[in-house]
Amino acid sequence: MKLKISAVENWRGKITFVLALCDRVPSSLPKGTVIPGAEGKTVIISRDLHKKEARIIVSLGKEQDVRLESFRRAGATIVNWLRDNSENRAGVEVDGLRDLPRDDALCALGEGLLLRDYRFDKHKSKSDKQAELTVDILVPRVGKKLGEKFRSLKKVCAAVLTARDLAHEPPNVINPVSLARRAKTLATKSGLKCKVLDHRQLARMKAGAILAVGQGSATPPRLIVLEYPGKRRGGGKPVVIIGKAITFDTGGYSLKPRDSILGMKYDKCGGMAVIGTMLAVAASKPDVPVVGIVAAAENMISRNAYRPDDIIKTMSGKTVQIVSADAEGRLVLCDAITYAQRNYNPRCMIDIATLTGGVTVALGKQAAGLFTNDEKLQHSLMESGDRVFERLWPLPLWDEYLDLIKGDDSDIKNSGGREAHASVGAIFLKQFVEPKTSWAHLDIAAMSDVDRDTHYCPKGATGFGVRLIMDYISRL
Repeated sequence: MKLKISAVENWRGKITFVLALCDRVPSSLPKGTVIPGAEGKTVIISRDLHKKEARIIVSLGKEQDVRLESFRRAGATIVNWLRDNSENRAGVEVDGLRDLPRDDALCALGEGLLLRDYRFDKHKSKSDKQAELTVDILVPRVGKKLGEKFRSLKKVCAAVLTARDLAHEPPNVINPVSLARRAKTLATKSGLKCKVLDHRQLARMKAGAILAVGQGSATPPRLIVLEYPGKRRGGGKPVVIIGKAITFDTGGYSLKPRDSILGMKYDKCGGMAVIGTMLAVAASKPDVPVVGIVAAAENMISRNAYRPDDIIKTMSGKTVQIVSADAEGRLVLCDAITYAQRNYNPRCMIDIATLTGGVTVALGKQAAGLFTNDEKLQHSLMESGDRVFERLWPLPLWDEYLDLIKGDDSDIKNSGGREAHASVGAIFLKQFVEPKTSWAHLDIAAMSDVDRDTHYCPKGATGFGVRLIMDYISRL
């Protein structure tokens, strides 16, 4: 990361930002100061160009509307101003907490700062070197607890940026085999146990679904398993998180149109969120054991590729008729789900995937779809999503959706057409979840990447899911 943040009790720098409510001028500002009404807007109230000093207000919006997200967006505004004005150090005074917990608001501010200052330019022949930014947040009494929260925050944000980096990598750099090598390297550095199952091992395990998806590619599929044992020896059943990592998705013989195929390197974002989360887990060391499973394949066209009308046998023994070769994500996930249940007896199981375009139609770019068989898990995940502003919205998982994918010559089909697209993808996965397993499916197709800069994410991969799942794990 090119940005350092810290909480300090004194600040005497030249650039000072003041976070304030537009309808309540703090006593530290001159009387008659007008604060912009819109959240994240700035106004310079004093500036000495000769001394390079400035005092700048960042609006948090109206008092009745202020929330933790307001502080994340304020942090992003500060980074943008510093970069645009070639300044590399600033202090931040915070007003307008209203009834929000102070430490939570300051951590949200830190998230906005750290997550906005991101670039992926490693493949550019010429890249402007950015100076390291230092932002000191003025806090009258820092305290040990806030210091610990800031340290944890930095670890989680670093993991989000790693997930973004991996997601940005093009398909000629990241394929299932090279991804497995990278995961192993990251695991070694972070102290995680890593196991990689290659195509030969998957064949012996009769993982017919993930093998079918990857059989058209020159680089065969991999199942990557990352393990964290928990703080206490024999810490009980693990939380298992499973990610779809289609390193490039042509749609196979159900070929995607030209406009849709560009950007399919981001079809691995669910798996990258799992890797990022496991790095955050290794750094934060929660009490509970956690296992991350990444189902990696490349969905290509060749004489060896799987076809519509093929019938494949999954690791579970269930058979699937291929209706669409572009409904491949659920195939790699179903074998990963079976593997997780057979080998880890999960406390709960969460899969995260760019699964369907239908979820974008349903929810837009505002939330990921949540499907689950456990109301308690649903409530906990939605609470975590609201806290970190990686929001989830529950969608139906009714048994009637199964009628749309009943097989003719097989147990089930892998697609039911456009009707109830997101729910059909989820109901397919549910067929591989044992009744006793607490399970949630997060469809992040709308949230995995953005086509223009947003508040604290530049154009491209977002790292969605890392902060959400880490918040959930940390509260168990």
